[in-house]
Amino acid sequence: MGYAHEYADAVLHRGRIPMEPADFVPDWPDGPRRGKFYPGVEPYALPDGDGLPDAPAARGLLPARDGGGTGDDPAGFTLPLLSAMLKDSYGLTGRRLGIQANSDLPGLPLHTHANWSRGTAGGGGLYPVSVYWASGPSGPLTPGIHYYDVHRHAVQRVLTGDVSARVREVLGPGAPAEARETDQYLILGVKYWQNAFKYNSFSYHVVSTDLGTLVQTWRIWAGARGLRTTPVLWFDEPRLNGLLGTTGEEEGVFAVVPLRWDTPAPPRTAVPARPGPAASRTAATAGPDPAVRHRDAERSRTVLEFPTVLAMHAATTEGATDRPAPGALAAAAALPAPAGGTRTALPDPVLPAVPVRRALRARRSSFGRFDAARPVTPAQLSAVLAACAGTSLPSDADPDGAVRQTRMYAFVNHVESVEPGAYVYDPEAGELLLVEAGPQGAFLQDTYFLANYNLEQAGAVLVPTVRTTAVLDAVGDRGYRLAVGTAGAVAQTFYVAAAALGLGAGVALGFDNISFVEKLGLGDGDEAPLLIMPLGNERPRPADFRHEIA
Repeated sequence: MGYAHEYADAVLHRGRIPMEPADFVPDWPDGPRRGKFYPGVEPYALPDGDGLPDAPAARGLLPARDGGGTGDDPAGFTLPLLSAMLKDSYGLTGRRLGIQANSDLPGLPLHTHANWSRGTAGGGGLYPVSVYWASGPSGPLTPGIHYYDVHRHAVQRVLTGDVSARVREVLGPGAPAEARETDQYLILGVKYWQNAFKYNSFSYHVVSTDLGTLVQTWRIWAGARGLRTTPVLWFDEPRLNGLLGTTGEEEGVFAVVPLRWDTPAPPRTAVPARPGPAASRTAATAGPDPAVRHRDAERSRTVLEFPTVLAMHAATTEGATDRPAPGALAAAAALPAPAGGTRTALPDPVLPAVPVRRALRARRSSFGRFDAARPVTPAQLSAVLAACAGTSLPSDADPDGAVRQTRMYAFVNHVESVEPGAYVYDPEAGELLLVEAGPQGAFLQDTYFLANYNLEQAGAVLVPTVRTTAVLDAVGDRGYRLAVGTAGAVAQTFYVAAAALGLGAGVALGFDNISFVEKLGLGDGDEAPLLIMPLGNERPRPADFRHEIA
Protein backbone atom coordinates (compact mmCIF):
# COMPACT_ATOMS: atom_id res chain seq x y z
CA MET A 1 0.00 0.00 0.00
CA GLY A 2 1.63 3.22 -1.20
CA TYR A 3 1.44 6.84 -0.16
CA ALA A 4 -1.42 7.51 -2.60
CA HIS A 5 -3.69 5.38 -0.39
CA GLU A 6 -2.95 7.67 2.57
CA TYR A 7 -3.58 10.74 0.46
CA ALA A 8 -6.87 9.36 -0.91
CA ASP A 9 -8.05 8.68 2.65
CA ALA A 10 -7.06 12.19 3.77
CA VAL A 11 -8.99 13.73 0.87
CA LEU A 12 -12.06 11.64 1.67
CA HIS A 13 -12.01 12.75 5.33
CA ARG A 14 -10.95 16.38 4.84
CA GLY A 15 -14.47 17.62 5.63
CA ARG A 16 -13.95 16.41 9.18
CA ILE A 17 -10.16 16.33 9.57
CA PRO A 18 -8.59 19.30 7.74
CA MET A 19 -5.54 18.55 5.61
CA GLU A 20 -2.31 20.20 6.69
CA PRO A 21 -1.49 23.05 6.77
CA ALA A 22 -4.89 23.64 8.41
CA ASP A 23 -4.22 27.35 9.04
CA PHE A 24 -3.18 28.15 5.45
CA VAL A 25 -4.56 31.37 3.94
CA PRO A 26 -3.97 32.18 0.23
CA ASP A 27 -2.04 35.36 -0.56
CA TRP A 28 -4.39 36.50 -3.33
CA PRO A 29 -2.44 39.62 -4.44
CA ASP A 30 0.69 37.46 -4.90
CA GLY A 31 -1.03 34.70 -6.82
CA PRO A 32 0.46 33.18 -9.99
CA ARG A 33 -0.67 33.77 -13.56
CA ARG A 34 -3.34 31.54 -15.09
CA GLY A 35 -0.90 30.30 -17.69
CA LYS A 36 2.82 30.33 -18.36
CA PHE A 37 4.80 33.31 -19.58
CA TYR A 38 7.92 32.85 -21.71
CA PRO A 39 9.57 36.28 -22.12
CA GLY A 40 11.05 36.97 -25.51
CA VAL A 41 9.55 33.92 -27.23
CA GLU A 42 7.67 34.97 -30.34
CA PRO A 43 4.04 33.80 -30.58
CA TYR A 44 2.63 32.39 -33.82
CA ALA A 45 -1.09 32.96 -34.19
CA LEU A 46 -3.19 29.87 -34.82
CA PRO A 47 -6.14 29.73 -37.22
CA ASP A 48 -9.34 30.82 -35.56
CA GLY A 49 -11.21 27.64 -36.47
CA ASP A 50 -14.68 29.15 -36.05
CA GLY A 51 -15.42 28.60 -39.73
CA LEU A 52 -14.93 24.83 -39.60
CA PRO A 53 -18.05 22.68 -39.99
CA ASP A 54 -19.31 21.72 -36.55
CA ALA A 55 -20.52 18.31 -35.38
CA PRO A 56 -23.26 17.30 -32.92
CA ALA A 57 -22.05 17.08 -29.33
CA ALA A 58 -24.22 14.00 -28.78
CA ARG A 59 -21.99 12.00 -31.10
CA GLY A 60 -19.10 12.54 -28.71
CA LEU A 61 -21.13 12.14 -25.52
CA LEU A 62 -23.26 9.04 -25.81
CA PRO A 63 -21.84 5.60 -26.75
CA ALA A 64 -20.10 4.78 -28.89
CA ARG A 65 -17.82 7.77 -28.63
CA ASP A 66 -14.83 6.40 -30.53
CA GLY A 67 -16.63 4.61 -33.30
CA GLY A 68 -19.47 4.95 -35.74
CA GLY A 69 -17.71 7.39 -38.02
CA THR A 70 -19.10 8.66 -41.29
CA GLY A 71 -17.62 9.13 -44.71
CA ASP A 72 -17.25 12.83 -43.92
CA ASP A 73 -14.83 12.22 -41.05
CA PRO A 74 -11.27 13.50 -41.55
CA ALA A 75 -8.45 11.01 -41.92
CA GLY A 76 -6.58 12.72 -39.13
CA PHE A 77 -5.87 16.05 -37.52
CA THR A 78 -4.94 19.11 -39.55
CA LEU A 79 -3.71 22.47 -38.30
CA PRO A 80 -7.20 24.03 -38.52
CA LEU A 81 -8.72 21.07 -36.66
CA LEU A 82 -6.11 21.04 -33.91
CA SER A 83 -6.30 24.81 -33.56
CA ALA A 84 -10.09 24.69 -33.24
CA MET A 85 -9.92 21.91 -30.66
CA LEU A 86 -7.41 23.86 -28.56
CA LYS A 87 -9.48 27.02 -28.70
CA ASP A 88 -12.79 25.28 -27.96
CA SER A 89 -11.28 23.42 -25.02
CA TYR A 90 -8.76 25.68 -23.24
CA GLY A 91 -8.77 28.93 -25.20
CA LEU A 92 -10.53 32.04 -23.94
CA THR A 93 -13.90 32.19 -25.65
CA GLY A 94 -15.84 34.85 -23.72
CA ARG A 95 -16.12 36.95 -20.61
CA ARG A 96 -18.43 35.95 -17.77
CA LEU A 97 -20.03 38.79 -15.84
CA GLY A 98 -23.52 37.47 -15.10
CA ILE A 99 -25.04 38.16 -11.70
CA GLN A 100 -24.66 35.04 -9.58
CA ALA A 101 -23.95 33.88 -6.04
CA ASN A 102 -20.21 33.20 -6.15
CA SER A 103 -17.96 35.06 -3.74
CA ASP A 104 -15.80 36.63 -6.47
CA LEU A 105 -18.68 38.58 -8.07
CA PRO A 106 -17.72 42.04 -6.67
CA GLY A 107 -14.36 41.95 -8.45
CA LEU A 108 -15.47 40.66 -11.83
CA PRO A 109 -16.37 44.05 -13.36
CA LEU A 110 -12.72 45.09 -12.93
CA HIS A 111 -10.71 44.11 -15.99
CA THR A 112 -7.81 42.87 -13.85
CA HIS A 113 -10.19 40.38 -12.17
CA ALA A 114 -12.14 39.45 -15.30
CA ASN A 115 -13.42 35.89 -15.53
CA TRP A 116 -12.67 34.65 -19.04
CA SER A 117 -14.66 31.56 -19.90
CA ARG A 118 -13.31 28.35 -21.44
CA GLY A 119 -15.00 25.29 -22.85
CA THR A 120 -13.38 23.06 -20.23
CA ALA A 121 -14.20 23.17 -16.53
CA GLY A 122 -11.32 24.00 -14.19
CA GLY A 123 -10.96 23.31 -10.48
CA GLY A 124 -11.46 26.69 -8.84
CA GLY A 125 -11.26 28.26 -12.31
CA LEU A 126 -7.45 28.13 -12.09
CA TYR A 127 -6.59 26.05 -15.19
CA PRO A 128 -3.11 24.78 -14.25
CA VAL A 129 -2.64 22.43 -17.22
CA SER A 130 0.09 23.45 -19.66
CA VAL A 131 -0.40 22.18 -23.21
CA TYR A 132 2.73 21.50 -25.27
CA TRP A 133 2.65 20.32 -28.88
CA ALA A 134 5.63 18.17 -29.87
CA SER A 135 5.49 18.29 -33.65
CA GLY A 136 7.56 16.20 -36.04
CA PRO A 137 8.16 16.44 -39.81
CA SER A 138 4.62 15.43 -40.80
CA GLY A 139 3.19 18.53 -39.10
CA PRO A 140 2.58 21.94 -40.64
CA LEU A 141 5.03 23.87 -38.45
CA THR A 142 8.77 23.82 -38.04
CA PRO A 143 9.43 20.66 -35.99
CA GLY A 144 9.90 21.31 -32.33
CA ILE A 145 8.04 21.83 -29.06
CA HIS A 146 5.35 24.51 -29.06
CA TYR A 147 3.63 25.88 -25.97
CA TYR A 148 -0.05 26.77 -26.39
CA ASP A 149 -0.60 30.36 -25.21
CA VAL A 150 -4.29 30.36 -24.27
CA HIS A 151 -4.57 34.13 -23.88
CA ARG A 152 -3.49 34.86 -27.45
CA HIS A 153 -4.63 31.59 -29.06
CA ALA A 154 -1.11 31.18 -30.35
CA VAL A 155 1.84 28.85 -30.02
CA GLN A 156 5.34 29.73 -28.87
CA ARG A 157 8.12 27.51 -30.21
CA VAL A 158 10.26 26.89 -27.15
CA LEU A 159 12.49 24.27 -28.81
CA THR A 160 13.41 23.88 -32.47
CA GLY A 161 14.14 20.43 -33.90
CA ASP A 162 12.40 17.11 -34.31
CA VAL A 163 12.17 15.41 -30.91
CA SER A 164 9.29 13.08 -31.80
CA ALA A 165 11.58 10.02 -31.72
CA ARG A 166 12.56 10.91 -28.16
CA VAL A 167 8.93 11.29 -27.15
CA ARG A 168 8.21 7.82 -28.60
CA GLU A 169 11.13 6.41 -26.63
CA VAL A 170 9.93 8.13 -23.45
CA LEU A 171 6.53 6.50 -23.92
CA GLY A 172 8.21 3.10 -24.11
CA PRO A 173 7.84 0.06 -26.36
CA GLY A 174 4.59 -0.97 -24.68
CA ALA A 175 2.78 2.26 -25.55
CA PRO A 176 -0.39 1.99 -27.68
CA ALA A 177 0.04 1.62 -31.43
CA GLU A 178 -1.18 5.16 -32.16
CA ALA A 179 1.65 6.50 -29.97
CA ARG A 180 4.26 4.55 -31.93
CA GLU A 181 2.93 5.40 -35.39
CA THR A 182 2.78 9.19 -35.23
CA ASP A 183 5.15 12.11 -34.78
CA GLN A 184 2.57 14.50 -33.30
CA TYR A 185 1.90 14.62 -29.54
CA LEU A 186 0.09 16.86 -27.09
CA ILE A 187 1.92 16.82 -23.75
CA LEU A 188 0.00 17.86 -20.64
CA GLY A 189 2.02 19.33 -17.80
CA VAL A 190 0.63 20.60 -14.51
CA LYS A 191 2.32 23.52 -12.79
CA TYR A 192 1.52 22.76 -9.16
CA TRP A 193 1.87 26.29 -7.76
CA GLN A 194 -0.77 27.53 -10.18
CA ASN A 195 -3.31 25.60 -8.09
CA ALA A 196 -1.52 25.01 -4.76
CA PHE A 197 -1.39 28.75 -3.96
CA LYS A 198 -5.14 28.41 -3.28
CA TYR A 199 -5.72 24.75 -2.36
CA ASN A 200 -2.36 23.85 -0.71
CA SER A 201 -2.19 20.08 0.01
CA PHE A 202 -5.58 19.42 -1.57
CA SER A 203 -4.24 20.77 -4.87
CA TYR A 204 -2.87 17.44 -6.11
CA HIS A 205 -6.41 16.08 -6.04
CA VAL A 206 -7.77 19.16 -7.82
CA VAL A 207 -5.19 19.14 -10.62
CA SER A 208 -5.81 15.44 -11.21
CA THR A 209 -9.45 16.39 -11.78
CA ASP A 210 -8.30 19.08 -14.21
CA LEU A 211 -6.44 16.45 -16.22
CA GLY A 212 -9.68 14.52 -16.71
CA THR A 213 -11.77 17.55 -17.68
CA LEU A 214 -9.38 18.60 -20.46
CA VAL A 215 -8.82 15.10 -21.84
CA GLN A 216 -12.57 14.50 -21.87
CA THR A 217 -13.21 17.74 -23.74
CA TRP A 218 -10.82 16.55 -26.42
CA ARG A 219 -12.52 13.14 -26.52
CA ILE A 220 -15.93 14.76 -26.95
CA TRP A 221 -14.67 17.25 -29.54
CA ALA A 222 -12.67 14.70 -31.54
CA GLY A 223 -15.21 11.91 -31.09
CA ALA A 224 -17.90 14.10 -32.63
CA ARG A 225 -15.72 14.17 -35.76
CA GLY A 226 -14.79 10.49 -35.78
CA LEU A 227 -11.28 11.12 -34.42
CA ARG A 228 -9.64 9.47 -31.42
CA THR A 229 -7.66 11.07 -28.59
CA THR A 230 -6.48 8.52 -26.04
CA PRO A 231 -4.06 9.67 -23.32
CA VAL A 232 -0.96 7.74 -22.31
CA LEU A 233 -0.44 8.02 -18.55
CA TRP A 234 2.58 5.74 -17.98
CA PHE A 235 5.94 6.91 -19.37
CA ASP A 236 9.39 8.07 -18.28
CA GLU A 237 8.17 11.27 -16.64
CA PRO A 238 11.55 12.58 -15.38
CA ARG A 239 13.04 12.29 -18.86
CA LEU A 240 10.07 14.09 -20.40
CA ASN A 241 10.41 16.80 -17.74
CA GLY A 242 14.02 17.15 -18.83
CA LEU A 243 12.96 17.52 -22.46
CA LEU A 244 10.50 20.28 -21.51
CA GLY A 245 13.09 22.01 -19.33
CA THR A 246 10.82 21.83 -16.28
CA THR A 247 11.54 20.76 -12.72
CA GLY A 248 9.48 17.77 -11.61
CA GLU A 249 8.80 19.16 -8.15
CA GLU A 250 7.35 22.29 -9.79
CA GLU A 251 5.56 20.80 -12.81
CA GLY A 252 4.48 17.22 -13.33
CA VAL A 253 3.84 15.72 -16.77
CA PHE A 254 0.48 14.01 -16.37
CA ALA A 255 -0.33 12.70 -19.85
CA VAL A 256 0.75 12.45 -23.48
CA VAL A 257 -1.94 12.39 -26.17
CA PRO A 258 -0.79 11.03 -29.56
CA LEU A 259 -2.48 12.59 -32.59
CA ARG A 260 -3.17 10.79 -35.84
CA TRP A 261 -2.20 13.39 -38.44
CA ASP A 262 -3.71 13.61 -41.90
CA THR A 263 -0.20 13.36 -43.36
CA PRO A 264 1.60 10.12 -42.44
CA ALA A 265 4.84 10.46 -40.53
CA PRO A 266 7.87 10.12 -42.84
CA PRO A 267 10.00 6.97 -42.64
CA ARG A 268 12.42 6.99 -39.74
CA THR A 269 16.05 7.25 -40.68
CA ALA A 270 18.47 5.18 -38.66
CA VAL A 271 21.71 6.80 -37.60
CA PRO A 272 24.71 5.11 -35.98
CA ALA A 273 24.49 4.89 -32.22
CA ARG A 274 27.17 6.72 -30.30
CA PRO A 275 29.42 4.65 -28.06
CA GLY A 276 29.03 4.72 -24.32
CA PRO A 277 25.90 4.81 -22.13
CA ALA A 278 23.76 6.35 -24.87
CA ALA A 279 24.28 3.27 -27.05
CA SER A 280 21.49 1.51 -25.19
CA ARG A 281 19.04 3.94 -26.73
CA THR A 282 17.58 3.65 -30.19
CA ALA A 283 19.75 4.86 -33.05
CA ALA A 284 17.44 7.81 -33.69
CA THR A 285 17.86 9.12 -30.13
CA ALA A 286 21.50 8.37 -29.41
CA GLY A 287 23.30 11.07 -27.46
CA PRO A 288 22.09 13.46 -24.77
CA ASP A 289 18.53 14.69 -24.89
CA PRO A 290 17.89 18.23 -26.06
CA ALA A 291 16.02 20.41 -23.61
CA VAL A 292 13.90 23.56 -23.66
CA ARG A 293 16.08 26.40 -22.41
CA HIS A 294 13.39 29.04 -22.11
CA ARG A 295 12.02 29.47 -18.60
CA ASP A 296 8.58 30.46 -17.43
CA ALA A 297 8.67 33.80 -15.58
CA GLU A 298 6.79 33.35 -12.32
CA ARG A 299 4.57 36.23 -11.21
CA SER A 300 4.46 35.30 -7.52
CA ARG A 301 7.23 36.77 -5.41
CA THR A 302 6.85 33.96 -2.89
CA VAL A 303 6.35 30.37 -4.04
CA LEU A 304 5.60 27.81 -1.34
CA GLU A 305 6.13 24.07 -1.40
CA PHE A 306 3.75 21.69 0.35
CA PRO A 307 5.21 18.41 1.62
CA THR A 308 2.05 16.49 0.79
CA VAL A 309 2.11 17.63 -2.83
CA LEU A 310 5.81 16.79 -3.10
CA ALA A 311 5.15 13.35 -1.61
CA MET A 312 2.32 12.67 -4.07
CA HIS A 313 4.49 13.79 -6.96
CA ALA A 314 7.25 11.44 -5.82
CA ALA A 315 4.84 8.54 -5.29
CA THR A 316 3.21 8.89 -8.69
CA THR A 317 6.52 9.38 -10.49
CA GLU A 318 8.33 6.46 -8.87
CA GLY A 319 6.46 3.85 -10.91
CA ALA A 320 5.98 6.03 -13.96
CA THR A 321 7.34 3.41 -16.38
CA ASP A 322 5.63 0.42 -14.73
CA ARG A 323 2.89 0.30 -17.34
CA PRO A 324 -0.04 -1.88 -16.24
CA ALA A 325 -1.20 -4.60 -18.57
CA PRO A 326 -4.28 -3.86 -20.67
CA GLY A 327 -7.22 -5.13 -18.68
CA ALA A 328 -5.63 -4.42 -15.29
CA LEU A 329 -8.35 -1.90 -14.52
CA ALA A 330 -11.09 -4.53 -14.71
CA ALA A 331 -10.54 -5.32 -11.03
CA ALA A 332 -11.54 -1.74 -10.18
CA ALA A 333 -14.64 -1.53 -12.38
CA ALA A 334 -17.70 0.22 -11.01
CA LEU A 335 -20.03 -2.10 -9.16
CA PRO A 336 -23.37 -2.92 -10.81
CA ALA A 337 -26.56 -1.60 -9.30
CA PRO A 338 -28.11 -3.98 -6.78
CA ALA A 339 -30.93 -6.19 -8.00
CA GLY A 340 -34.53 -5.63 -6.98
CA GLY A 341 -35.65 -2.75 -4.84
CA THR A 342 -38.01 0.11 -5.60
CA ARG A 343 -37.27 1.29 -9.12
CA THR A 344 -38.30 4.19 -11.35
CA ALA A 345 -37.91 3.73 -15.10
CA LEU A 346 -36.43 6.60 -17.10
CA PRO A 347 -36.93 7.31 -20.83
CA ASP A 348 -34.25 6.20 -23.29
CA PRO A 349 -31.39 8.72 -23.23
CA VAL A 350 -31.43 11.17 -26.13
CA LEU A 351 -29.44 14.37 -26.58
CA PRO A 352 -30.40 17.07 -29.10
CA ALA A 353 -28.22 17.67 -32.15
CA VAL A 354 -26.53 20.72 -30.63
CA PRO A 355 -23.12 21.47 -32.21
CA VAL A 356 -20.25 20.62 -29.91
CA ARG A 357 -18.75 24.11 -30.19
CA ARG A 358 -22.02 25.71 -29.16
CA ALA A 359 -22.32 23.37 -26.18
CA LEU A 360 -18.74 24.11 -25.08
CA ARG A 361 -19.21 27.87 -25.43
CA ALA A 362 -22.46 27.68 -23.42
CA ARG A 363 -20.90 25.61 -20.60
CA ARG A 364 -20.88 27.49 -17.30
CA SER A 365 -21.48 27.05 -13.58
CA SER A 366 -24.91 28.15 -12.40
CA PHE A 367 -23.78 29.56 -9.01
CA GLY A 368 -27.11 30.06 -7.25
CA ARG A 369 -29.31 30.58 -10.31
CA PHE A 370 -31.33 27.33 -10.00
CA ASP A 371 -35.12 27.64 -10.04
CA ALA A 372 -37.20 24.83 -8.56
CA ALA A 373 -40.37 26.28 -10.12
CA ARG A 374 -39.39 24.56 -13.38
CA PRO A 375 -38.59 20.91 -12.65
CA VAL A 376 -36.21 18.80 -14.72
CA THR A 377 -37.90 16.27 -17.01
CA PRO A 378 -37.19 12.52 -16.71
CA ALA A 379 -35.86 12.56 -20.29
CA GLN A 380 -33.33 15.27 -19.42
CA LEU A 381 -32.19 13.44 -16.30
CA SER A 382 -31.90 10.19 -18.25
CA ALA A 383 -29.69 11.75 -20.93
CA VAL A 384 -27.31 13.35 -18.44
CA LEU A 385 -27.07 10.23 -16.26
CA ALA A 386 -26.42 7.96 -19.25
CA ALA A 387 -23.71 10.25 -20.62
CA CYS A 388 -22.00 10.48 -17.22
CA ALA A 389 -22.25 6.75 -16.45
CA GLY A 390 -20.79 5.94 -19.86
CA THR A 391 -17.78 8.20 -19.36
CA SER A 392 -14.41 6.60 -18.81
CA LEU A 393 -10.84 7.81 -19.01
CA PRO A 394 -9.04 5.48 -21.41
CA SER A 395 -5.45 4.77 -20.50
CA ASP A 396 -2.72 2.19 -20.77
CA ALA A 397 -4.68 0.05 -18.31
CA ASP A 398 -7.85 0.23 -20.42
CA PRO A 399 -6.96 1.52 -23.91
CA ASP A 400 -10.49 1.29 -25.32
CA GLY A 401 -12.22 2.75 -22.28
CA ALA A 402 -14.31 -0.40 -22.04
CA VAL A 403 -14.30 -0.63 -18.24
CA ARG A 404 -17.13 1.30 -16.57
CA GLN A 405 -15.24 3.26 -13.94
CA THR A 406 -18.00 5.31 -12.35
CA ARG A 407 -21.24 4.58 -10.55
CA MET A 408 -23.78 7.41 -10.53
CA TYR A 409 -26.09 8.42 -7.70
CA ALA A 410 -28.88 10.98 -7.94
CA PHE A 411 -30.40 13.07 -5.14
CA VAL A 412 -33.72 14.02 -6.67
CA ASN A 413 -35.38 17.26 -5.56
CA HIS A 414 -37.58 18.43 -8.42
CA VAL A 415 -37.92 15.99 -11.31
CA GLU A 416 -41.27 15.43 -12.98
CA SER A 417 -42.93 12.13 -11.98
CA VAL A 418 -39.92 11.09 -9.83
CA GLU A 419 -40.42 11.21 -6.07
CA PRO A 420 -37.80 13.07 -4.02
CA GLY A 421 -35.14 10.77 -2.64
CA ALA A 422 -31.62 9.40 -3.00
CA TYR A 423 -31.17 6.90 -5.83
CA VAL A 424 -28.49 4.78 -7.47
CA TYR A 425 -28.58 4.77 -11.27
CA ASP A 426 -28.74 1.44 -13.11
CA PRO A 427 -27.35 2.23 -16.59
CA GLU A 428 -28.09 -1.21 -17.99
CA ALA A 429 -31.80 -0.99 -17.16
CA GLY A 430 -32.10 2.79 -17.47
CA GLU A 431 -33.70 2.94 -14.02
CA LEU A 432 -33.31 4.69 -10.68
CA LEU A 433 -33.10 2.39 -7.65
CA LEU A 434 -34.29 4.00 -4.42
CA VAL A 435 -31.72 4.23 -1.60
CA GLU A 436 -33.60 6.60 0.72
CA ALA A 437 -37.02 8.16 0.21
CA GLY A 438 -37.90 11.73 1.08
CA PRO A 439 -36.61 15.27 0.51
CA GLN A 440 -32.82 15.60 0.40
CA GLY A 441 -32.38 19.37 0.28
CA ALA A 442 -31.45 19.86 3.93
CA PHE A 443 -28.85 17.09 3.83
CA LEU A 444 -27.31 18.45 0.63
CA GLN A 445 -27.00 21.99 1.97
CA ASP A 446 -25.76 20.99 5.43
CA THR A 447 -22.90 18.94 3.94
CA TYR A 448 -21.81 21.60 1.40
CA PHE A 449 -18.99 23.92 2.50
CA LEU A 450 -19.81 27.06 0.49
CA ALA A 451 -22.75 29.43 0.11
CA ASN A 452 -22.79 29.87 -3.67
CA TYR A 453 -25.48 27.23 -4.33
CA ASN A 454 -28.93 26.57 -2.93
CA LEU A 455 -28.80 22.85 -3.68
CA GLU A 456 -32.46 22.27 -2.78
CA GLN A 457 -33.44 24.44 -5.75
CA ALA A 458 -31.63 22.12 -8.18
CA GLY A 459 -33.76 19.54 -9.94
CA ALA A 460 -31.27 16.86 -8.93
CA VAL A 461 -27.75 16.60 -7.55
CA LEU A 462 -25.68 13.87 -9.19
CA VAL A 463 -22.80 12.20 -7.36
CA PRO A 464 -20.21 10.07 -9.20
CA THR A 465 -18.25 7.51 -7.21
CA VAL A 466 -14.98 5.86 -8.19
CA ARG A 467 -13.40 2.87 -6.45
CA THR A 468 -10.24 4.88 -5.84
CA THR A 469 -8.44 2.40 -3.57
CA ALA A 470 -9.27 -0.47 -5.95
CA VAL A 471 -7.71 1.52 -8.81
CA LEU A 472 -4.56 2.08 -6.72
CA ASP A 473 -4.42 -1.61 -5.82
CA ALA A 474 -4.79 -2.56 -9.47
CA VAL A 475 -2.29 -0.19 -11.11
CA GLY A 476 -0.22 1.43 -8.34
CA ASP A 477 0.10 4.95 -6.97
CA ARG A 478 0.22 6.54 -10.42
CA GLY A 479 -3.36 5.36 -10.80
CA TYR A 480 -4.43 8.24 -8.54
CA ARG A 481 -4.29 10.50 -11.57
CA LEU A 482 -6.46 8.01 -13.44
CA ALA A 483 -9.04 7.57 -10.67
CA VAL A 484 -9.52 11.26 -9.96
CA GLY A 485 -9.09 12.18 -13.63
CA THR A 486 -12.05 9.90 -14.32
CA ALA A 487 -14.18 12.01 -11.98
CA GLY A 488 -12.99 15.09 -13.86
CA ALA A 489 -13.98 13.48 -17.17
CA VAL A 490 -17.45 12.81 -15.75
CA ALA A 491 -17.71 16.44 -14.63
CA GLN A 492 -16.92 17.69 -18.13
CA THR A 493 -19.41 15.30 -19.70
CA PHE A 494 -22.00 16.52 -17.19
CA TYR A 495 -21.41 20.17 -18.11
CA VAL A 496 -21.52 19.60 -21.86
CA ALA A 497 -24.62 17.38 -21.71
CA ALA A 498 -26.39 19.95 -19.54
CA ALA A 499 -25.46 22.75 -21.95
CA ALA A 500 -26.72 20.73 -24.90
CA LEU A 501 -30.06 20.30 -23.07
CA GLY A 502 -30.26 23.97 -22.07
CA LEU A 503 -29.99 23.17 -18.35
CA GLY A 504 -28.01 24.87 -15.63
CA ALA A 505 -25.20 22.90 -14.03
CA GLY A 506 -22.46 23.09 -11.45
CA VAL A 507 -19.67 20.91 -10.06
CA ALA A 508 -18.24 21.18 -6.55
CA LEU A 509 -15.45 19.45 -4.64
CA GLY A 510 -16.11 21.20 -1.31
CA PHE A 511 -18.43 18.87 0.57
CA ASP A 512 -18.34 16.33 3.39
CA ASN A 513 -17.54 13.14 1.46
CA ILE A 514 -18.00 10.89 4.50
CA SER A 515 -21.57 12.10 5.02
CA PHE A 516 -22.34 10.91 1.49
CA VAL A 517 -20.65 7.58 2.20
CA GLU A 518 -22.93 7.20 5.22
CA LYS A 519 -26.09 8.42 3.48
CA LEU A 520 -25.63 6.08 0.51
CA GLY A 521 -24.60 3.08 2.62
CA LEU A 522 -21.10 2.81 1.11
CA GLY A 523 -19.23 2.25 4.38
CA ASP A 524 -18.60 -1.43 3.73
CA GLY A 525 -17.13 -0.88 0.26
CA ASP A 526 -14.47 1.20 -1.47
CA GLU A 527 -16.61 3.66 -3.46
CA ALA A 528 -15.47 7.24 -2.98
CA PRO A 529 -17.90 10.10 -3.73
CA LEU A 530 -15.60 12.62 -5.43
CA LEU A 531 -17.94 15.35 -6.72
CA ILE A 532 -21.41 16.75 -6.29
CA MET A 533 -23.05 18.02 -9.49
CA PRO A 534 -26.30 20.03 -9.24
CA LEU A 535 -28.51 20.08 -12.34
CA GLY A 536 -31.64 22.11 -13.04
CA ASN A 537 -33.36 24.94 -14.81
CA GLU A 538 -32.15 28.45 -14.10
CA ARG A 539 -34.22 31.51 -13.31
CA PRO A 540 -35.44 33.10 -16.55
CA ARG A 541 -33.96 36.27 -18.04
CA PRO A 542 -30.87 36.65 -15.82
CA ALA A 543 -28.81 39.83 -15.97
CA ASP A 544 -25.64 39.16 -17.94
CA PHE A 545 -22.84 40.86 -19.87
CA ARG A 546 -22.83 40.56 -23.67
CA HIS A 547 -19.08 40.34 -24.21
CA GLU A 548 -19.47 39.57 -27.91
CA ILE A 549 -21.02 42.99 -28.66
CA ALA A 550 -19.11 45.05 -26.11
